[in-house]
Parts: sequence; C-alpha cells; structure tokens
Amino acid sequence: MAISVGDQAPDFTLPGTGGSSVSLSTFRGQPVVLVFYPGDDTPVCTKQLNSYNNELSAFAGVGAQVLAISAQDVASHEQFSAKHGFGFPLLADVDKAVAGLYGTVGPLGFPRRSVFVIDSTGVIRYAHRAIAGLTFRPVEELVAAIEAAR
Repeated sequence: MAISVGDQAPDFTLPGTGGSSVSLSTFRGQPVVLVFYPGDDTPVCTKQLNSYNNELSAFAGVGAQVLAISAQDVASHEQFSAKHGFGFPLLADVDKAVAGLYGTVGPLGFPRRSVFVIDSTGVIRYAHRAIAGLTFRPVEELVAAIEAAR
C-alpha cells in the first residue's frame, strides 16, 4: 500500500549532487517539496526542474527545501545540474528503493512523475502521482499546499 496524505514520510539517505549524501530527516523543522522525476535531460523533466529552479524564491518564501530524485547515477545528475544551474540537490535512487517506498514506480518499473509536500514534522500534506507524466504540478500549487499545511 502506497503512502498517502497524513502518513509519516519515509526517511531515506541518498547520494546527491555536490558530493554529499542527503537524508530527509535533516530537513525536519522545515517543509520539503520532494520531487520524483523520470530522467535527467528529458524534455518534460528539464522543463519541470527549470520551472522549480526559476521559482526557488517562492519556495524559500515559505521556508521549503526542494529535493529532486530519479534513478540516474550521481555523475548523470552532476552533468544535468551543472548544465541548468539547479539550486537544489538531485538525488540518485539507482535501485528505485526510495521510489518504491513512496509508490512512484509504475508499471514495468518505469518511474512516475510525482511530487510530495512534507510538513515540518515529517507528515505528508500533499501527494500527486502522475499517470502519464506529460505535465507537472506548478509552483503555485505546491506553495499553496505548504501554506495550507501550516
């Protein structure tokens, strides 16, 4: 059974860009926007992460940290991040274990574009798992979810 709104967010530690490992629990005390995206340098993922990056001030305005996760390795993430100048870490979930915990692995093991808002106590307050993944949730919707969780 996949986790849903009202559940405690499963903790994890993953290697990420910038040469460090990141644990969800590190951000306890502040909201987290947890983004699962299918792949580095793919058209919709690039548009999505650039949109979030361009609006980092909106996330900062509500005290939120953005974390983005996909199954590519850290080397791929480093190239993707350097190319676009992302101001948030890209985390490597190469075995899709964390994606499995959050119920974002679709049919045949393909990742589903998904986003979760986790409040400062670690509780999931917003969850969206895309079926087709051709669109993504806008910054305004995620910021509103953070504000509603306060």
